[in-house]
Amino acid sequence: MKIHFIGIGGIGISGLAQYMHYKGHEISGSDIKDTVITKKLREMGIKVSVPHSADAIDDQDLVIHSAIIRPDNPEVIAAKEKGIEVLARREALLKILNDKKVYSVAGAHGKSTTTAILTSIMEGSAIIGAESKAFGSNVRYDATNDLMIFEADESDGSFINSNPYCSIVINAEPEHMEYYDYNYDRFYDSYKRFIQLAPHKVLNGEDPFLSTLKDEFSDATWLYPTTDITNIEFVLINDEPHTSFTLKDLGNFDVWGFGKHIAIDASLAILAAHESMDIEEIRKNLLNFKGIKKRFDIVGKENNSVIIDDYGHHPTEIKATFQSVKEYAQLKGFNKITAIWQPHKYSRTIDNLEEFIKCFEGAQELIILPVWAAGETPRDIDFAEKFKQYNLTLADKIQRANNQITLLKDQQELRTLDNGLIIGFGAGDITYQIRGIA
Repeated sequence: MKIHFIGIGGIGISGLAQYMHYKGHEISGSDIKDTVITKKLREMGIKVSVPHSADAIDDQDLVIHSAIIRPDNPEVIAAKEKGIEVLARREALLKILNDKKVYSVAGAHGKSTTTAILTSIMEGSAIIGAESKAFGSNVRYDATNDLMIFEADESDGSFINSNPYCSIVINAEPEHMEYYDYNYDRFYDSYKRFIQLAPHKVLNGEDPFLSTLKDEFSDATWLYPTTDITNIEFVLINDEPHTSFTLKDLGNFDVWGFGKHIAIDASLAILAAHESMDIEEIRKNLLNFKGIKKRFDIVGKENNSVIIDDYGHHPTEIKATFQSVKEYAQLKGFNKITAIWQPHKYSRTIDNLEEFIKCFEGAQELIILPVWAAGETPRDIDFAEKFKQYNLTLADKIQRANNQITLLKDQQELRTLDNGLIIGFGAGDITYQIRGIA
């Protein structure tokens, strides 16, 4: 089958495109601009055109587009004029995953990490919303079985179409509420439906919403982190961060990364796998997890400084990661933590502003970059006033050279950061800036 993906540069769409490519389909795609992802897809032999153009539509059998693609996109129009079936990503999942035994991971925070951990534990294909360092990709293809480990997305309701055999829910904190028209009943009903669809369920019993479903889903495997996860320790192994913990009566486990949230993510993955796997095999395979790109991702390291890139762009994510940062800095003997934050979306920043203000407590210095708009209309936010409690610098961008970060404002260098722990937060192009590839 010939399949064309519009918006193929997005991590979610690119994952589906790669998976279908591995299955033997002829894949093409397009996006508004070239990125690291589109370059990788071309290296795999996938034809990618930039920008969107009606000429990209030829004789394909199916066109799949990401959630942000509008009906007036020239490729959507051209496909419909040619009588080619056009599906949104969420609709396409019904076709792509319908014959798979899907371990489907959902939640506002921790999806990528939990999915990648589960992928390290279990065999099978996988589609993750981030690159797993264990195999250097966000997609793993395994033709030997029908198992699929899948990062499910609630942002467009598509997790309901993921054909879950096992629904794993880390948390159900309201996020992407614009899709649900800020209707909380609709949002929570979607999570409830996602859980109902699966014969096997693994749920965080201490999430405020999930905890209300205990009677309804009495057959689920429930995790109660405050009592089920004990003896948490943060250690450096070969100078890499690891969390050691005991899970229920299953013994001790060791997982890459720092933080109680890492222990929770790993515990949910362990419980999901334990339905079909021996616990000793799980314990051994868990050591295969090496972290994921852009999640507490150590991108530079010298004796007197460490640079970390983190995707956190919601207060809950940043707060959890920042606790890990403080633990890591203490173990490394660093006295200074510098946080660089690129706010992601005006709507998210304004909706959660008071929580964002609290996120960076413990940072000796806070750098705020311009908001990554993600297509939104700019709105006024007085960062200087709102974040005045911090040792604050407002910069336009950063530049990386060796293990140093230079701050720029109005095309002038402000100063250079070259000691202590330096961490960048955001889902925009800060990841390229802090890696020195922007």
